[in-house]
Amino acid sequence: MKKLVFSHFPVAADVALLLLRVGAAVMLLTHGWSKITNYSERLNNFSDPIGLGPSLSLQLVIFAEVFCAIFLILGFMSRLFLIPLIINMAVIAFISHGDDSFNRQELPLLYLLVFVVLMLMGPGKISLDGQILKRRRY
Repeated sequence: MKKLVFSHFPVAADVALLLLRVGAAVMLLTHGWSKITNYSERLNNFSDPIGLGPSLSLQLVIFAEVFCAIFLILGFMSRLFLIPLIINMAVIAFISHGDDSFNRQELPLLYLLVFVVLMLMGPGKISLDGQILKRRRY
């Protein structure tokens, strides 16, 4: 029992990274998908937190929350596609909701934390990145 509690199983880390990566990306994808399906309605009242204009701001958010999330689910070029996700969540938490209560900042901060951990840890062996690296080693 002691070994089970205190030991480190390498496969468990890769499964944990898979669950974290896929779970966060799928949940974020639902936010992005609603922005695509209601694009024209959202465009009229979408915020412009960093001065790029509402249209470009919405397009960048959709790129991050849909396309980057899909690549994160696959685990393909994960660290590259985490950059827009991290920027997106930082802008939402600290600029868009910077003056709001913690309740409004909590969700983007949670996503930000997950994405920073994934950036530091990488996608794990159970990803396309992991498979590509495995093939290059042989």
